[in-house]
Amino acid sequence: MVTKDQVLEALREVMDPELRRSVVELNMVREIKIERDVVYVEIALTIKGCPLKGKIEEDVRSRVAAVPGVEKVIVKLDVMTDEEKQTMMDRLQGKRESKSQIMAPNSKVQIIGVASGKGGVGKSTVTVNLALALKQQGFEVGVLDADIYGFSIPRLLGVSGRPQVVNKAMVPIEAYDMQVMSIGFMVDDHTPIIWRGPMLGGAIDQFLNDVLWGDLDYLLIDLPPGTGDVALSIGQRLPNARMLLVTTPQAGAYHVASRSAYLVQKMNQELIGIVENMSSFVCPHCSEQTNLFGSGGADALARELDVPVLARIPLEPAVREGGDEGQPVLIAEPDSASARAFRQLAREVAERVVPGVPALEQRS
Repeated sequence: MVTKDQVLEALREVMDPELRRSVVELNMVREIKIERDVVYVEIALTIKGCPLKGKIEEDVRSRVAAVPGVEKVIVKLDVMTDEEKQTMMDRLQGKRESKSQIMAPNSKVQIIGVASGKGGVGKSTVTVNLALALKQQGFEVGVLDADIYGFSIPRLLGVSGRPQVVNKAMVPIEAYDMQVMSIGFMVDDHTPIIWRGPMLGGAIDQFLNDVLWGDLDYLLIDLPPGTGDVALSIGQRLPNARMLLVTTPQAGAYHVASRSAYLVQKMNQELIGIVENMSSFVCPHCSEQTNLFGSGGADALARELDVPVLARIPLEPAVREGGDEGQPVLIAEPDSASARAFRQLAREVAERVVPGVPALEQRS
């Protein structure tokens, strides 16, 4: 005879694609009935018109059908009541210990801010490709686009849409099996964000507190260039975050980048290293390298700050093309020189920032 325990155990393998939790853990399994070899399962979805309800239904049916003795599976989909949603939220927040788990001093989520002294150095491109490289190493990765005025992460990853909202908490959009959040998901692509400083801080608080981030190993934050309100807000709210500084080889970029580095130091955050982007141009025909933007800037900055240059990313057409098409170079051209450099960067970062260990313990 098939038992409810067997069916429930099978349903633990069914994941909500957006919340990245088992339907059992999320309290979505409302009812299980068994009549000989026929199993009836009722699933309560988090929202009406869930775009992924077909996948959830298919996964429920296939998992339960694999239980020995089951010949037929009947699946009914309904929508959670307000009380059921609150129960689900209590479970999620209880597991995380508090709503602001990401900002807790003992958080095991490794937060890495990607900063630059000025725009146009490829900071966002570095962020998405580093995130993908870490994901390819087997880590769970989230990407937060904190560049409110100049958001570009949705375009670089080729994703769009509005985040699902569950009891006033937003669910990250999925891209390449990573969790992504950006103000770009909430406005039209060509709509300017016209906010003063306090509103920027409020947006950052909401992204950190009111987003249902899953069990992450790394959260990468794409910061706006310079030393303005958002950089200060991140420094105040996330004192245990590490920073990665992106620059280009020329002397002018080096001097500007040093200002961001000194802000990191003033906020008592840890600067783990420097990424030199566009370090050289690789000819697509003969593979000869040319230093279009000079050389030596990242090395001079590294000496001044006493941190390593973790990677030198070459300037290749594939990087620009991948960004324009929403297919990062790590996906579109995995064997390219820049893709290899990003994978090396991910290895360097993972050696210095160990997932699963609170930041304070790693510094002690």
